[in-house]
Amino acid sequence: MRAQFEFVSADFPPYPGEDAQPRNPGRYGLRLAEFLAGELPAQGFPVRTIGVEDWGVMVELENRDYPLWIGCGNYEEHENGFLCFIEPSTPFVRKWLRRYPNAPTVERLASALETILLASGKVAGLRWWRENELLRR
Repeated sequence: MRAQFEFVSADFPPYPGEDAQPRNPGRYGLRLAEFLAGELPAQGFPVRTIGVEDWGVMVELENRDYPLWIGCGNYEEHENGFLCFIEPSTPFVRKWLRRYPNAPTVERLASALETILLASGKVAGLRWWRENELLRR
């Protein structure tokens, strides 16, 4: 399941002071989150809200069955690097006594994100992480 990816872009720098917040200095991703939030509804993923977290920025999507969101943040591994992930990233989601298949939703969202980013012309080196890479990092 494609749920985590990285890329390089100089088009999403931090807002003045964003990366100097005491909550987690050096973290940013608000411009990227705003860009994605503006494009995702056209791909069938309405956005509920954008929220700043200590690890980066969360783009919460409307999903009636369970919480679904994208995490965005800068990635120091590369100059102008970004790392994004889809949550939940499991094949199934349990809520109350129900079990919801999540893999088709994650794949549709992954395809939408890839389409948005590649069509924008603003990113380079888009790479999806394999599941075994996530365990080693």
